[in-house]
Amino acid sequence: MSLPTPWPRTDAFLASRTLSVRHAPSTTPGVPRAVFIHGLGGSSLNWTDLMAALQPDVDGYAIDLGGFGQSPPPRDGDMTPAGHAAGVVEFIVEELGGEPVHVFGNSLGGAVALQLAARRPDLARSLTLISPALPSVFATRSNAHLPVIAVPGVGERLVEKYLTLPAEQRVRATIDTCFGDPARVPGQRTDEAREEAESRDHLPYAADAFLRSLRGLLRTYVDLGPQRPWKLASRVQCPTLVVYGRQDPLVDPKAAHRVTKHFRHAHVVVLSDSGHVAQMEHPELVYEAWSRFCRT
Repeated sequence: MSLPTPWPRTDAFLASRTLSVRHAPSTTPGVPRAVFIHGLGGSSLNWTDLMAALQPDVDGYAIDLGGFGQSPPPRDGDMTPAGHAAGVVEFIVEELGGEPVHVFGNSLGGAVALQLAARRPDLARSLTLISPALPSVFATRSNAHLPVIAVPGVGERLVEKYLTLPAEQRVRATIDTCFGDPARVPGQRTDEAREEAESRDHLPYAADAFLRSLRGLLRTYVDLGPQRPWKLASRVQCPTLVVYGRQDPLVDPKAAHRVTKHFRHAHVVVLSDSGHVAQMEHPELVYEAWSRFCRT
């Protein structure tokens, strides 16, 4: 069976930023809209297969967050989860008319989606978090180095050095880290990711966007105030699905025990043979769970 081709990007010119967006039109008239938010270092390409599966049920929009994919950085420079969420809110209000949408987020995108659903409950019809980057006491073998990269000066040197590696090598390293079974990744998807990486190599802000977003995310991990992520979770009013992968080297699935303590209407699914990007590795299982818990 042939794989769906990524939908073309278009630019949404908003009041405070420009966002590059891929639109997967629904095959069913009158269905709700959905917005998809990628993780750190990712892009709207990360949602192609799940967006295709959801076409009968939603009118889908995958966003390149500011500084990622083909979106320039936001003009205010705010790349914290709350700052990125403000950009997604702006898109929903200005481009989609402000109607509530199904919100999907992976990793950093999960942290952004939580900010959106908690701060603007009127815009979230449902919330689906896939390996969300939320504060956890569980370190893993692949995320312990992130605080080191976040150190000013150190991070700049490490990321700039990493970006000098060939795009194919960088993509392979990402796949090896994020997938429970890297052999599942079709060659077509590897080629698409390599082409995307090469298209960003000339962008002077690529390293800065990564580091600003990482540092903003890690600051939420030590926030003890009323806007800390798990406190925000208690403000989410819509149905919530949280998907973890048992083979995820970045987000420990043991964090799932906190979800039902803090979200009011939460369902948790742990996929036994999935890694960090279940929407790419097992889109059919994510779609099945979403259909069961969030579609209506």
